[in-house]
Amino acid sequence: MKTWKKVIGLSTAVVLLGALTACGGGKGKTEGSSKKADENTLMMYQIGDKPDNYDALMETANKKIEEKTGVKLNIQYIGWGDYEKKMSVIVSSGENYDIAFADNYVPNAQKGAYADLTELAPKFAKDAYDQLDEAYIKGNLVDGKLYAFPVNGNVYSQQVLTFNKQYLDKYKLSIDNIKSYKDAENVLKTFHEKEPNIAAFAIGQGFKAQGDFDFPIGNGYPFAVDLNGDPKKIVNQYENKDFMDVLKTMHKWYQAGYIPSDAATSNTEFPLEGNTWFVRQETQGPYDYGDTILSNAAGQELVSKAFTTPLKSSDQARMANFVVSNTSKNKEKAVEVLGQINSDPELLNGLVWGIEGEAWEKIPGKEGKIKLLDGYKPNTHLPAWNTGNNKILYTQDTITDDMIKERDESIAKAETSPILGFNFVTSNVKTEMSNIANVMSQYLDGLNTGTVDPEETVPKLKEALVNAGYEKVLAEMQKQYDEFLKK
Repeated sequence: MKTWKKVIGLSTAVVLLGALTACGGGKGKTEGSSKKADENTLMMYQIGDKPDNYDALMETANKKIEEKTGVKLNIQYIGWGDYEKKMSVIVSSGENYDIAFADNYVPNAQKGAYADLTELAPKFAKDAYDQLDEAYIKGNLVDGKLYAFPVNGNVYSQQVLTFNKQYLDKYKLSIDNIKSYKDAENVLKTFHEKEPNIAAFAIGQGFKAQGDFDFPIGNGYPFAVDLNGDPKKIVNQYENKDFMDVLKTMHKWYQAGYIPSDAATSNTEFPLEGNTWFVRQETQGPYDYGDTILSNAAGQELVSKAFTTPLKSSDQARMANFVVSNTSKNKEKAVEVLGQINSDPELLNGLVWGIEGEAWEKIPGKEGKIKLLDGYKPNTHLPAWNTGNNKILYTQDTITDDMIKERDESIAKAETSPILGFNFVTSNVKTEMSNIANVMSQYLDGLNTGTVDPEETVPKLKEALVNAGYEKVLAEMQKQYDEFLKK
């Protein structure tokens, strides 16, 4: 599950573990004993907010971690808005730490900020490493080496249109035949006529219209590979006929009032659990079990229709990466701890679901099945998608064996992006890349939210891109991509 409103490329608040309370330094302890305690504690930086019951979560977790690895974890949380900036300072200063949620993974790996895990991961985290889909390894290789330990979760994703079922039922609207944006037009029209003051298509600043593309450097740039075209060629997404049709649809919806009039500049929230929206765009993967996880988060029934190809991509492979600092004096232990978190069901489930007996309990006679209790509350447990290996998580009794079978089959059948693992090195075109980023920032929100007419605006965008050095960057990118494909 991932909403259109991204923060640092992700969809929800991210936490891996609670921080360890201060170690050493207690009454009666000498300086030497405090130092020894510090040596047995690994420092981890994590993005997001500390759980309310962090002390209780970590007391249990650290007992298990220390028993298996001989060390504990000290997690330092950095807020969403500050993480990128603060981690940049930490990396550039050479500060000593052990583990961190990866930020700017490829550039920092190329700079030598992270430890090479190519041999360490299979050796010191073998059980967890062996469970990873090949796409996780391939998607995280940088110059042929692995610098991250990824969380095994939604290895593929696809875009869906998610409908607020209360309104489908109220107005007896059918979404059975919806497979594209255009297919949703009739139900949007009907809903807007009935509820003109509620956002029919709830989008805002930062929204990206989607199609069957993958992006060498993200969809904030024009460079793309058309999954329905030549997979060996990098193109300008905004020159693609199918995508132009999508932009025209967005503009038509904007003019009709289906899209909020201030969408290009608005940061208005449309909470999942609210009734302020009819349709929204979401990203789903196999461990979402269809709309199960999304509906759980919303506290109401939601129904989605997919409109893009299920795709294993570099973005998905790097969605939740953890790295070991090259400054760490405990590289092997750090990898061992990551391996433990991702291979020990008792440890991982106690973090993701919360405290057993308070938040959840096992169902007798049903292996791997749990029942949630009244103590299962927000911010007293950790999100599954980037905490650890989803494959070993217990499931609620509402997740059937057939749903699990379908999950595994869908992973096996998902397509692999042709650019999985391709990393564009920008050193020869830094100025042009900066210019292009400035151009895109002027046009992205207007075009993607339908606020401006694409037939008038896209030619201006293309001209501005040429002036910014687009052709030079494209030639360099295609050259590197050709070399990648040969290998």
